[in-house]
Amino acid sequence: MKMAQVLYTMRLTTKGRFAVTAMIDLALCKEQRPVTLSGISQRQQVSLSYLEQLFGKLRQHEIVESVRGPGGGYNLARRADKVTVADIVMAVNEQLDTTRCGGKGACEGANQLNGYCMTHKLWSTLNQKIVEYLDSVSLQNLVDQQHL
Repeated sequence: MKMAQVLYTMRLTTKGRFAVTAMIDLALCKEQRPVTLSGISQRQQVSLSYLEQLFGKLRQHEIVESVRGPGGGYNLARRADKVTVADIVMAVNEQLDTTRCGGKGACEGANQLNGYCMTHKLWSTLNQKIVEYLDSVSLQNLVDQQHL
């Protein structure tokens, strides 16, 4: 089961955006030897220490694998067409939630009978649709877009 099928809330901030950008960079350079984070840092103008944090989480979720030693760096742990944007964003602990209660049902100004605001179902459904969309876009799709 994919992560997106398990988690329906994620928050897309710069952490998720940088992780996706770095993964596109990595996938574009995959034909070369393992890709260094310093190379990604220079090309994408993202802090090296920030990338180290992100790639630690991506490695834990088996999206990338590290190669130690001279000529080391990172490779994709799976084919690019088997990694989705949702996988990447969720791996770096992002949550996307358009509800006011964080999906917990304790909405401000909520109806006292059920704890949800009048628009809770609307925003909760939007969360699910966003996750479904991000789960439908593979890293390979994004790499292919770079060649257009």
